[in-house]
Amino acid sequence: MDLQELSLAVQKGKRKIVKQLVQQGIDEGMDAKDILDNGLISAMGIIGEEFKENKIFVPEMLVAARAMTAGLQLLEPLMTETGVEPIGTVVIGTVKGDLHDIGKNLVAMMMRGMGATVYDLGVDVPASAFIEKAEEVGADIVCLSALLTTTMPAIGEVIEEFTKAGIRDKYYIMIGGAPVSQAFADEVKADAYTSNASDAATVAKEYLLKKKA
Repeated sequence: MDLQELSLAVQKGKRKIVKQLVQQGIDEGMDAKDILDNGLISAMGIIGEEFKENKIFVPEMLVAARAMTAGLQLLEPLMTETGVEPIGTVVIGTVKGDLHDIGKNLVAMMMRGMGATVYDLGVDVPASAFIEKAEEVGADIVCLSALLTTTMPAIGEVIEEFTKAGIRDKYYIMIGGAPVSQAFADEVKADAYTSNASDAATVAKEYLLKKKA
């Protein structure tokens, strides 16, 4: 199986072809991590750069991310068997009162694409659920999303609940969403704000690598 061909199939969002190529690689005895790093993750790196340069937009990015996820689903059992360690653990969700999930889904897919284990709590998630899941899975990063100005304050409330529980310093809290800004992130004392999924994955990866070092 040609990893370059796989990378191109991911970039073009050809989900069926991605699954076929990943399965072919597995059948040929290729290393699962090699397929992940040089076929799937490398493709999403290119997609992320093209997105930043406005060469592609959210729909194309979403289609590519879904194709990458289809390949990843075939690799995950193998990687668990061979003891390939994920780069880190992420808990993600859209805050209470907010039912928007496209941006959040894209960030989750990009996080998986850069090698993290991701627990997606869905939408309309109360602060207690973020805390419970983060504690349960030993998360490194908690990602909070809000797509409405009316639900944006819930981000601050979640961070406050982590502080009240005495566990705020255990987690790197990242926030994002259409109405969210760096000024708001500073106000609610989030660790990071990013304006798009590609940057979110880049910032998360940098943090996780630094933490491991």
